[in-house]
Amino acid sequence: MAHTIAPTGIPRDRKLNVDVGPLPPGSTPARAAGHGPILGSMTNRRFEDLRARLADFAAARDWERFHSPKNLAMALAAESGELLEHFQWLTEKQSASLPPGELEAVALELADIQVYLVRLADRLGIDLVAAAHRKIDLNAEKYPVEKSRGHARKYDKL
Repeated sequence: MAHTIAPTGIPRDRKLNVDVGPLPPGSTPARAAGHGPILGSMTNRRFEDLRARLADFAAARDWERFHSPKNLAMALAAESGELLEHFQWLTEKQSASLPPGELEAVALELADIQVYLVRLADRLGIDLVAAAHRKIDLNAEKYPVEKSRGHARKYDKL
């Protein structure tokens, strides 16, 4: 029997209205179709709150048994494909200035991706914030500013 794993419990046609709190100085909130800000700074505490809320959401529905690393990784890949659909065939300029309704749809796809990513990391016991900082450190070694500034060559071509 196939099981469907709902990504967030939020119907896809529901309007996005997420208050993320104060924005960093100089930031301009993106507004989707006249709703509240969808961009803002994410603190470690907010990240932990999200992880805990997602774990509680899955546990309350008895979905833990479906949230294996394999299933979560597959769902993450599927949601990434859905995100790509919003940008397929757009020019660079069009992709950088989405209309409000499309921006809202992209925000929800990004949320789906984050939901699965956070669940996957949680199931594997990975601290995503620490892993991201580690990856930035590794990339800084592979892409020193003096060799990589202003071009997109891969580290082995610098």
